[in-house]
Order: sequence, then structure tokens, then C-alpha cells
Amino acid sequence: MKVLFALPGFHRYERGAEVALLSVADALASAGTEVTVIGSGPARPARQYSFIEVPSIRREHFERYPALPPLRSETAWEDMTFAIAMMRDYRPGDYDAVVTCSFPFTHWALRRPAKRKPLQIFVTQNGDWPAFSNDAEFQTFRCDGLVCTNPDYYSRNKDNWDCALIPNGIDLERFSPGPSERERLGLPHDRPIVLMVSALIESKRVLDGIRTTAELDNAVLVVAGDGPLRDEAEALASQLLPNRFLRVSLPASDMPALYRSADIFLHMSLLESFGNVFLEAWACGLPIVAHESERLRWILGEGAPLLCDTQDPQTTAGRLKEALVKGKSGALPLGIDKYTWPNIAQRYRSFLDQLAAKRL
Repeated sequence: MKVLFALPGFHRYERGAEVALLSVADALASAGTEVTVIGSGPARPARQYSFIEVPSIRREHFERYPALPPLRSETAWEDMTFAIAMMRDYRPGDYDAVVTCSFPFTHWALRRPAKRKPLQIFVTQNGDWPAFSNDAEFQTFRCDGLVCTNPDYYSRNKDNWDCALIPNGIDLERFSPGPSERERLGLPHDRPIVLMVSALIESKRVLDGIRTTAELDNAVLVVAGDGPLRDEAEALASQLLPNRFLRVSLPASDMPALYRSADIFLHMSLLESFGNVFLEAWACGLPIVAHESERLRWILGEGAPLLCDTQDPQTTAGRLKEALVKGKSGALPLGIDKYTWPNIAQRYRSFLDQLAAKRL
């Protein structure tokens, strides 16, 4: 089977969707599937898949552009530039299946007319809205298979599309408990560190994370991420967390060390499609303080004792204090091995085989 993965951020960003789909692509290729990846970053060594680089304009360039359907955000503007460039290199007949989580422009480009059309697979990394909404451009959504990254999405869409419930995964060779590397990473060595790995956008609620961490007397908040709210975050932190706030931008190779150098993982988003960061923090032994939801309890199972209503600042601050008392785990948590990427990739391949069989 020949499979194509397409996303503007491939090899350019290390966000959740990019990490997840590239990990699936690499694991599939390692297991014998012929995989091609199209992205807008440079080729990387030691990858099992083939890579095609096409240009796109970074989303940061569009942060002040108008939001209008279907260009609803800087992400959609970037997606449009990528899809236009990708059309020069994408030949539908070369593939048995194509996979993306980007809507609308990349999704539209992958569905271009052809005598031999590949299976269209959409993954709900950024939400399942395209799959069930009938508003505006969402009416154009079509797929042969929908990969749902949580039970809520599966339940909502299983009657309308061929669906598979497949979570994201984790590389346990990289993410595991280990010694702190604060000195190398330039982090304070004498105070507790609360870590947020979040884009600086409204839905991630980093500003609320700043307000909550301010309730702890001596803790330092480290935020790994960037986005349009960077100036607001810096301004609020200078007011509420003077000399106790640090925003970092690290290469992917340093992320395991960053987790291991923190004392608590804090995530304020009210609901994530999946949230790779939860698995990464959990695998590294960090206590996790995040918003209470059935979806997150499904992911973490027994590893989620500190979930709470993060819209209540006092309750959330109390959970942070509990987490400091609880401390980090020095052993790989029980139950996390089911999330290894080879296991997840095998579930993707089984779903693709099932869809292909229906075409015969």
C-alpha cells in the first residue's frame, strides 16, 4: 500500500498534530508500508518515509490578516499557500490513501479530480468540526475514513462516516523519567518549576495559567510555545510573576529534558482533541494538573488524580500545591506502553486495509 501524509507544518513545526502524524508515518514506513510525506520544512535524516518539500508562507505572517470564511485564521491562510504549492507535486494516482488533518485547503487539494482516486483519510487532530458541521465551507467535507482521536469524536461521527477510534502515541525511548538538566537549559535550579507546553492562543488559556501560578509563592512558570498572545503573556507575567516567568523555544530534541527538568505539568485548555503533551508529561513522571474531562481521564486513566475545574483559580492553585507535595515519579508509569507509536501505527494500517477491502 502506498500512503501519502500531507500537512503544511511537516518538518517545520513540532506541534501536536505534526508530531503525531509524522510518528505514525515513520512507524508505518518502518513496518513496510510505502509512505510519502509532503510538508513545507526541509528534509530530515534518518526517516523511513520519502519526503517532498513544497513552499508555504508561515502562519505568523498572517496574524494580522482579516478572518473571513474560509480564511478564518492565520492557520487557514498558511494552509491555502501550502495547498496551492502542493498541487504541482501531488499526483493522486500515485497513492492508495492520503492522510491529513488540515481543512479546508489541503483537504480540497487532496481531493482533486483523478481517474484513480486514493482513499481520503481525515484525522481529527485539530477537532472533528469539519466532519459534522454543515455550515459554510464545512459542507464540502468528504472522506472515506475518519480517524477519531477520542471517544467523543467517535460517538458523534460513527453513524455518518467510516470511523476508527485511534489515540495518539508516545516515543518511550525519548520520553521517560530521568535527571534534570536545568543548568544546560538555562532554568532556575533553586525554585519549583511549573511547565506549560502550549501555543499562545486563546483556547490554551496561558494567561490564566500565569494568574494561577501567581498564587504559588516561589514557583517559576516556564512556557514552551509561541503565538499571537506572546506580548500579552509577557506583560501579564511582568505584573504578576516578576522574575518568575520564562518563555522558551527549544528544538524537539530538548523537549524530553525540559519535561524532566520541571516539577509540575500544567495545561489549562478546557478540551483538547487529544493532547500529545499529556502523554509526554506523564511518561516523564510529572504530576499533571489539567481541566477535568471524561476525555482526559480516558487518556490518562489512573494517571490523572489532579484534574480539576481549571476555571476556578483557587481550586487549580490548590491542585498545583498538591502536585508539589506529591512530587515526580522516578519510574515509567503503568499503562503507558499501549501508546507506543508502533502499536498506534498498526491500528492505522488495519483501518486502511479495512477501507481498501471495501473498495474491491
